[in-house]
Amino acid sequence: MQTYRVGGAVRDALLGRDVHDHDWVVVGATPEQMMDAGFLPIGKDFPVFLHPETREEYALARTERKTARGYHGFAFRAAPDVTLEQDLARRDLTINAMAQDEQGRIIDPFNGRADLEARVLRHVTEAFREDPVRILRVARFAARFADFSLAPETLALMRGMVADGEVDALVPERVWQELARGLMEARPSRMFEMLRECGALARILPEVDRLWGVPQRADYHPEVDTGVHLMMVLDMSARLAAPLTVRFACLTHDLGKGTTPEEILPKHIGHEQRSAHLLKDVCERLRVPTDCRELAKVVAYEHGNIHRCEEFGAAALVRLLERCDAFRKPQRFEEVLLACECDARGRLGLEERAYPQRDRLLFVLAAARSVDTAVLAAQAREQGSSGEEIGARIHKVRTEVVADRLRAL
Repeated sequence: MQTYRVGGAVRDALLGRDVHDHDWVVVGATPEQMMDAGFLPIGKDFPVFLHPETREEYALARTERKTARGYHGFAFRAAPDVTLEQDLARRDLTINAMAQDEQGRIIDPFNGRADLEARVLRHVTEAFREDPVRILRVARFAARFADFSLAPETLALMRGMVADGEVDALVPERVWQELARGLMEARPSRMFEMLRECGALARILPEVDRLWGVPQRADYHPEVDTGVHLMMVLDMSARLAAPLTVRFACLTHDLGKGTTPEEILPKHIGHEQRSAHLLKDVCERLRVPTDCRELAKVVAYEHGNIHRCEEFGAAALVRLLERCDAFRKPQRFEEVLLACECDARGRLGLEERAYPQRDRLLFVLAAARSVDTAVLAAQAREQGSSGEEIGARIHKVRTEVVADRLRAL
């Protein structure tokens, strides 16, 4: 019975990166021996155990065999005679197929260390083609390791998997999980560019894939191409350390530009409503969490108005805040503004410009929230008002307060 540290922990240690999670493989053991040693079994499909003290995961060395399409189409075999090399051979990339023994020695049967030094993402064996999730994982690693290139033979393999329909068998939950993790990497644009290069993006997110080649007005978008703009917005969201909700809103804010009628290009009149409509389809298809879809919907509808808010008077500003539900959800509204800032600065040559709209709208929100709505509502009810009449009175007073504050600036 031998224990090895494997996968990302070995890779990151060799790269000099912080190691947060440790995965372990045990060779030469049975499930009964693991439980006798105090390990807690947790694996459903194959034997995985929690260490009795560290609570880290220990898996028995295993092999796998493709039995059907998709992520779940595998049969696993874990037995004492499965070797470490056999276990490593089923992994996705060579840089993830290294192990370290208890003496600190690196076991590297697939030359992962050389690929680390060469900054190359390369599949381990032809078994890579059996699991479509690996396409998403490779794209995610490209977003994490921005200076790594993709081996040509691995790209060819990924293209073949797409052509064979493997990507179509992915389950929504796993697609969202990998996309969400990729969005949170240092260069999220690389994930989507790689998915597009192998053809997977057109199958997973056709609404995003069709944005490349769509022109925009050069006076607003010096980069012109909508797809290029989208990638710049995503990378700006990473630069500004935005949370996942904001990054997803950035990804989907301009979906409607891909369906703009050719006769009105490069203008995109009405793209906000089209974006929100397409966003609904994406969220239902991928089962996107509620917090992400709600923020993205507000950004899709209102990002143009937020960009233009310096032109608005007090009444229009209060109506904008009401549509964004900023009074009930001020913290979410701040995330809306961050997504809009990413959109404004995700443009060629405009990355360093200020975004005064944020300060203006937060100032207006603070002014409007200074109104004691409970007192106003009570007074209105005493005067026989109810429902919409009370709402109209609150809106009127908020507008007056905002107007006064703006005049005082």
